[in-house]
Amino acid sequence: MSEAVNPLNPLPPVTLSEENGVRYLHFGTSWIQGAMRIDDPEAVELEYVRQMMAWLLFIGQPQHIVQFGLGSGALAKCCYRHLPESRLTVVELNPAVIDICRAQFLLPPDDARFAVKAQDALAWLADAANHGSADVLQVDLYDDKAEGPVFSSPEFYQACARCLTPRGMLTVNLYGDEEIHLENIAALTEAFDAVVWLPLVDEENLVALAFKDSPSMDFAELRARALAIRQQTGLEADKWVDGLQQWMYC
Repeated sequence: MSEAVNPLNPLPPVTLSEENGVRYLHFGTSWIQGAMRIDDPEAVELEYVRQMMAWLLFIGQPQHIVQFGLGSGALAKCCYRHLPESRLTVVELNPAVIDICRAQFLLPPDDARFAVKAQDALAWLADAANHGSADVLQVDLYDDKAEGPVFSSPEFYQACARCLTPRGMLTVNLYGDEEIHLENIAALTEAFDAVVWLPLVDEENLVALAFKDSPSMDFAELRARALAIRQQTGLEADKWVDGLQQWMYC
């Protein structure tokens, strides 16, 4: 999970812990905001973060990926490593999170295809220059209390949709109870042509996928893509297809 807070309020402290070979990111509380296995820093430790890459089943080579909330940098590092032809923009409100990711979580420096902006996600969405600019938008915005996504209104998700290309899609981490899940899915449904979600993982993390243009669900084709994704990235994409099939036929 990653942070978004009211800029009028002080940003929470950024803290670390380590247990069983894993380094964790916190915002001054026990809530885990990101993780990295110390002896395998390129691996994506948390399953819900791996699920956030499920858009790969539908968009093989995006030109521009945008991420709201840096967390420990695991998602950004995964995209940067495995999608060398894609441009990646990360929007993170707290400069201290950016600094600690570079110092403690091996986040690469900015370059021609990778930029981390110390900016509020709402400001990025409001900038007309960003409208229609992203093929993929990955959203993981939480504060130090982690009581649910900071932004969950239909208006927020509509703003996200405006920043996507015509066949673009969004993945979002919905951490919380069933009420939070249903509230966000309803809001997503108002903003997107189609919304699906994967099975719960890591306690209460539900990852939803939202499409500006409803995709076909050819499961034979999706399984072939999943095999290619696993071979290319090591991500368990076959489990994502299982989850989508479970969602469709439940």
